[in-house]
Amino acid sequence: MNVEVVLTALLTAAMAGSIPLMLAAVGEAIGERAGLLNLGIEGVILVSGLAAFWLVLETQSLGLGLACGAVTGLICGLGFGVLATRGRADQIVLGLGMTMAGLGGTAFVFREVWGSQQPLLSIRSWRPLDSLLDWIPVIGPALGQQRWPVFAAWFLVIGLSSAIRRSKFGLQMRAAGEFPLGLEASGASVEGVRIAAAALAGTLSGLGGAYLTTVELGFFSPGVSVGTGFMAVAVAMLGQRNLLRVALFSLGFGMLTGLDTALQLANVDARPEFLRMIPYLAIVLTLVLLGRDAKSPAALGQVYRGLAGRR
Repeated sequence: MNVEVVLTALLTAAMAGSIPLMLAAVGEAIGERAGLLNLGIEGVILVSGLAAFWLVLETQSLGLGLACGAVTGLICGLGFGVLATRGRADQIVLGLGMTMAGLGGTAFVFREVWGSQQPLLSIRSWRPLDSLLDWIPVIGPALGQQRWPVFAAWFLVIGLSSAIRRSKFGLQMRAAGEFPLGLEASGASVEGVRIAAAALAGTLSGLGGAYLTTVELGFFSPGVSVGTGFMAVAVAMLGQRNLLRVALFSLGFGMLTGLDTALQLANVDARPEFLRMIPYLAIVLTLVLLGRDAKSPAALGQVYRGLAGRR
């Protein structure tokens, strides 16, 4: 058994497979910082993934597909934000409703459009570091195998992390989640900040769904996200809503999803059903061990009625 080959395969699969979870979890972390708990991420991933897949299938343009997924996620995020703030809907019920609508709606549309067929994408995306870093053991070949959306996703997350830490909007977003009354007293709109955060979170989740169906898998099938949205909520909590920490947690769970590839190369006989179960078991175990110390924003999930509502 070549240990270096096995480790390279594991890291390659982890980097590629963690992107949908990372984008969705970072989006959820942004929303939660502003006080919004969105359990509808699963639905957003599915709807955006189906829209992106259809557009790439029709146009053969990966860029258009990813943009379509982002716009679809943006619309879903805006809808959630408006209903949760101005509509004062219960965030838990609203999010679960979005997930159920996404699950049922995408399954219905897929079967209406393609029936029992399973269309596949033949488009191939550019690998910017292909063969350039092969001299570095394990990490070099793993990076060389990654397509450009993987690097774009990491640059996006790093850029957002820096911007949110340093910008006025980032400060307002944290205030909306921790002390919305103080934010409104300063002259800012709590509803506006929360809706903007929900739109950004939806955009990232939509990008994750688009990546999943167009880059990672190259196909869409009903329920293809297999719980990624719910895992994103847990990862956002475990990462304490710190965007870079959330991204690293996502990469760690991505390694667990890549175990099947690595074990096959290592000639280890393991049932695939058990291997697919490992990431979810790891999420539960990690929540049990670390979740008790996780602190949530003070106003998370709460409807803010404003100064007028307190009189």
